[in-house]
Amino acid sequence: MSPEYQSWTKEQLIARLNELESYPQASASTKKTTSSTKITTVTSPQKKTFDFTSHPRRKIAVKFCYSGWEYNGLAFQNGPTPLPTVEEVLFNAFAKTRLVDPDKGLDGCGWERCGRTDRGVSAAGQVVSLWPSMRQPSREETRSELRYVSILNRVLPPTIRVLAWSPISSTFSARFNCQSRHYKYFFSPQELDLGLMQQAADRLVGEHDFRNLCKLDPAKQITNFNRRVLLAKISPISDHLCVFDLRGTAFLYHQVRHIMAILFLVGTGLEHPSIVSTLLNVGKETNSPSELDNSPLEIVDRKPEYQMADGLPLMLWDCAYSDSDVQWQTDIDTGESGTGSELYHQLHSIYARSSIHTALDAHFLSAAAQLHSHPPQRFPFSHTGLALSTIPVLLKSKERPVLSVPLGGGTFKRTAKYIPVLLRKRLDHVEVANERWRVGKGERREERKNVADGIPQTEYDGDE
Repeated sequence: MSPEYQSWTKEQLIARLNELESYPQASASTKKTTSSTKITTVTSPQKKTFDFTSHPRRKIAVKFCYSGWEYNGLAFQNGPTPLPTVEEVLFNAFAKTRLVDPDKGLDGCGWERCGRTDRGVSAAGQVVSLWPSMRQPSREETRSELRYVSILNRVLPPTIRVLAWSPISSTFSARFNCQSRHYKYFFSPQELDLGLMQQAADRLVGEHDFRNLCKLDPAKQITNFNRRVLLAKISPISDHLCVFDLRGTAFLYHQVRHIMAILFLVGTGLEHPSIVSTLLNVGKETNSPSELDNSPLEIVDRKPEYQMADGLPLMLWDCAYSDSDVQWQTDIDTGESGTGSELYHQLHSIYARSSIHTALDAHFLSAAAQLHSHPPQRFPFSHTGLALSTIPVLLKSKERPVLSVPLGGGTFKRTAKYIPVLLRKRLDHVEVANERWRVGKGERREERKNVADGIPQTEYDGDE
């Protein structure tokens, strides 16, 4: 959702120029920090200081969408990042509109996100909860209720759009009150057997230990990898696009992208659908036999090495809450010129231009196809009748051809010799990796924290 200034009206362009010119110079900017979270905001020394203590606060939840490829992930980072984070931009919008005190940072307003998305990953229904100020509305704003959607979207870039908000109880948590999270992963069905992929996806439903289908991060010291999947379904959207819907109560780090990587291997025919059941069998032999040789499934208590799928096609579609917890509402729309119509028009305009780009890219491919031959189709094996052992050798070199194994988002892993997942090198056991980090980087991090807090190291016990 990048800015499309060509489609803006003259009035919109003038308003945008005025907004940019109103920003103070970098020399006049002030860095606001708290002890736990640092947020950089730009303030003008000429403006009268806003007294947040004179206004009461109320707790709300905000639903918003964002283009992940434009940001360095969702979560605010203490150090410098190549791109801004979504939370940094969104918090600054709250601060600029005097809904939160920039001096107190994220912690000062009780900021809490529903779920974290990494760099490149988008969201259509992300949610944060916080305590904004109940400042008096301006003349342009409704007197009965603040128009949070229009207030925030007025200062946010087009790549982040606030969709709705809800009043919530003081005990509500955007993270822990969430009943389920729904992810969508879009991919091309070319050279994939969707039926085999669905057979593999069916094995995900239910509660399982997903340690072999996520990224293991010892810094988080996770010991419980059990998660419940409610839905795992592959559906065609068009002849050229499919979507994998995955809904669960909670997810592990990079879990969706690891699952998609395995589904791609199944779709090509490089792995059997039973690979999912085997990777979920982490601690005991199961009575369910393998579909390959009718023997008990292998125990896989350590994760095999494999590359996860690309992050660009992944979207956090929705965060579901009880109707008694949230009642999503938008600003009062006054017709064609209302806030809701304007927001829809903006997003539809972006979609229309993206469709044009897709059509142009398709014609580039058609032009190339007139002069360059299509590479031989080897996947899926279920359609071509091939197998790893029967792929024809190259005529000139007499060697096996390089295989392009899909990773999603138009990316591939090229390999001349495919090694089955269960035969690959395996990572350390979770307990071993966690302990090595705890007595290494973990202890050093705790020592630095204690020094910063003024605690003498002779009084510090690393096990506390």
